[in-house]
Amino acid sequence: MISAYIDMIGGASGDMLLGALIDVGLPIDDLRSELSLMDVRGYTLRPESVSRGALNCTLLHVDLDEEGLRRRGWDELSGTVESSRLPDEVKTKAIEVLDRLTDAESVVHGVDRHHLTPHELGSVDTLVDIVGVIAGFRLLGVERIFAGSFPAGTGFVMSDHGRIPGTAPATAQVYAAANAPVRAASQWGPKGETVTPSGASLVTSIASFDQVEITVEKIGYGAGSRDPEDYPNALGLWIGETAAGPRSKSLDDGLSLLETNIDDMGGEGFGYVQERLLEAGALDVWMTPIQMKKNRPAVLLSVLVREGDADNAAGVILRETSTLGVRRRAVERYTADREIVELGTSLGPARVKIKRVDGDLAGIAPEYEDCRALAIKHGLTLAEVMRRVSDEARARV
Repeated sequence: MISAYIDMIGGASGDMLLGALIDVGLPIDDLRSELSLMDVRGYTLRPESVSRGALNCTLLHVDLDEEGLRRRGWDELSGTVESSRLPDEVKTKAIEVLDRLTDAESVVHGVDRHHLTPHELGSVDTLVDIVGVIAGFRLLGVERIFAGSFPAGTGFVMSDHGRIPGTAPATAQVYAAANAPVRAASQWGPKGETVTPSGASLVTSIASFDQVEITVEKIGYGAGSRDPEDYPNALGLWIGETAAGPRSKSLDDGLSLLETNIDDMGGEGFGYVQERLLEAGALDVWMTPIQMKKNRPAVLLSVLVREGDADNAAGVILRETSTLGVRRRAVERYTADREIVELGTSLGPARVKIKRVDGDLAGIAPEYEDCRALAIKHGLTLAEVMRRVSDEARARV
């Protein structure tokens, strides 16, 4: 399986990723042709060979004219991708990256995405970076992408909103939403803003942070625009073969199982506490009928949480149920690779969950809420809609 590893030496941004793709062998003309499938103008691509420290890198300039500098809203950016002639898989992943970026900006600024002004991220180079990176990996035939940890930023930088930390609030929000690993800043590490919001959104959307053994065949470096003296402001990209496909059973550790027995609470209370637990970060909540002493019927409430959320979840159980104590133990679980994608079906857009084992398709499950809405809209049974969506998704995937 052709795989890639992203080594964020000095950080990550869209243009650093593009520069690394070109440096590792992506023809610039192929990239231009792919980007031409979008109806956007106002930019030119100009690769330049530069040095960052002792590394020979490619710095990709995205030069903008007046049209390229025009600020676009998030809906226009997404609409441009949707209406393009790009391959469906590139469209889907690009929209995912834009949504991740938009969600982060909305949370930071407390504004609905439809009323959010992108500022620095609204020019056409945002589309060039996002679509170009996704299309570039596709053109190179890369089937799986891995990444190391993000380097934390230091100090302060200026933005359209004023002075902000080296790790921009939107970038930090992307990290939090994706549970991404971040390595602490040090005196020997990169300085200033190391990762841009678009760079964080791209890496967290296209790559996994699992450990991987890769037989490296090509290495390329993409340069950042700054050239500091004390560290190489570059991103490394390794292309090669993984000995086996993605692990069929990824080990997910750092989990806790909370349990308690309850024999004196009404059924409606369990539904409420389940909602509160999921809001508190629980990964799963379930109830099991049991028999307690003196043959009293009861319920075993079980909650699977990440270790960092265990205290909050236990507090919810103690406050919202009649129990006097909660048991806790560390657990591990095996997980298959999965992703949720939105597909345009003959009935309308619908999300489907795709499960893979050893890189092979192992299951497709249409999302209930989307199929329910389509069933009502078209006057069809839910079973028929789910069958159609599943069949069309399987044919594409």
